[in-house]
Amino acid sequence: MNKIPMVDVLAWHRPIQKKLEEKAVQVLRSGRFIMGEEVEAFEQEAAQYLGAKYAISCANGTDALVLSLHAAGIGPGDEVLTTGFTFFATVEAIMQVGATPVLVDIDSETFNIDPVELERSITSRCRAVLAVHLFGLPAALNEIQAVCDRHGLKLLEDCAQSFGASYQSRKTGNYGLLGAFSFFPSKNLGGFGDGGLVITSDLQVAETVRMLRNHGSACQYYHECSGYNSRLDEIQAGLLRIKLQYIEEFNNDRRKIAEWYRELLQDTDILCPEEREEHIYHQFTVVLPSGRDMVKKRLAGKGVSSAIYYPLPLNKQRALAGLASEYELPVCEQLSEHCLSLPIYPGMTRGQVESVVGVLVKAMH
Repeated sequence: MNKIPMVDVLAWHRPIQKKLEEKAVQVLRSGRFIMGEEVEAFEQEAAQYLGAKYAISCANGTDALVLSLHAAGIGPGDEVLTTGFTFFATVEAIMQVGATPVLVDIDSETFNIDPVELERSITSRCRAVLAVHLFGLPAALNEIQAVCDRHGLKLLEDCAQSFGASYQSRKTGNYGLLGAFSFFPSKNLGGFGDGGLVITSDLQVAETVRMLRNHGSACQYYHECSGYNSRLDEIQAGLLRIKLQYIEEFNNDRRKIAEWYRELLQDTDILCPEEREEHIYHQFTVVLPSGRDMVKKRLAGKGVSSAIYYPLPLNKQRALAGLASEYELPVCEQLSEHCLSLPIYPGMTRGQVESVVGVLVKAMH
C-alpha cells in the first residue's frame, strides 16, 4: 500500500498549481518582495472574507498572537486564561509579552476550553482570555464572552487552526478584540513557508498592530515604540491570495472527508468528533479506548501516517515547570493519552480514507 501522509500538499495544490506558479513568477519579476501590492491586496481580501474591518499580516502565527496580546495592553503582572490543551505557541506568546498563562481544563467532546472551568479559574490578576479554536472547531464563544463580560476581561482568539470556520454565522476572530491566524503550510489556508494575520474591528488597535509589526514605526524611520520585525513576504501574500479564492472549497473537502471517516468508523469503539456544521477539520482527531501508542506504531508499519496532538498537556511541559505544576487538568491529561489524529487534507480520496480505516480497525486488535 502506498504511504498515506498526514497532509499531501502536492495533491492539495494540484488543481491550482499553474496559478500558483504564475503568481510566484509575477512576484519575482516585480522586484518588490516586502510590504508591497500583494500584501496590501491580501490584507483587504482576507478582511473581506473574514468579515473584519481590518486585517494586518505578519511573519507567522506566533507573532500574530504576540502582536494581539501586546496591542491589547497585556504585559508584566497580568494573567491570561487559556486552554491547557493547545500547541505551545499559545502560552509562549503570553509569556513573551511578560504575562502569565493560567491554564484551564477542556470539554471532553470538543477539546476546547470548558467555560465552567474558565470561570472557576479567574484570579484577581486576570486581564484576558485567549480562546483557542482547536482542530478547526470554534470554542463556545457566547459562553466565554459572557464570562469575560461578568469579570471585565478582554477576549482574544487564537484562530491558527480555524481559518474559515464560523460560529453562529460570524467567522472566528471577530468575537474577540483581536483574532490571530497562522498560515503554516498544513493549516486550512496554508502558505508556502511561515505567515500570520491579525484581524480586529477596532481602528486604534489595528493601527497599533500595524505599527508594532514594523519596528514600532508608523512612518519610515520614525518610531513610536519598541516593536517587532514581523512582516509577511510579498511572495507569500501573492500565493495566499490564490489559495484564499478556494478556501470554501478546501474546507468543504475536509468536511466531506470527515463524514467518510465517521461513516466508516460508526460501528467501532473509536470515538469520532461529532458532526458540527461549524467544524472545518484542520485535524480529524479520534479517541481510542486503549493502546493508542501501539496503534500509531502499527499504522506506521502499514504506511499510514498519524499524529498525536498533543502528547503532553501544557501543565506537564518542562518549559512551564513551576508555573503550571499546580494545575490539575484531568480531561486534558486523559485525552492526551487517548487521542490520535488521522490524515485529512483537500484532495484526499475516498479510497485513501477506506485504507486508513481498514488499517486502523485491524491495528486495534
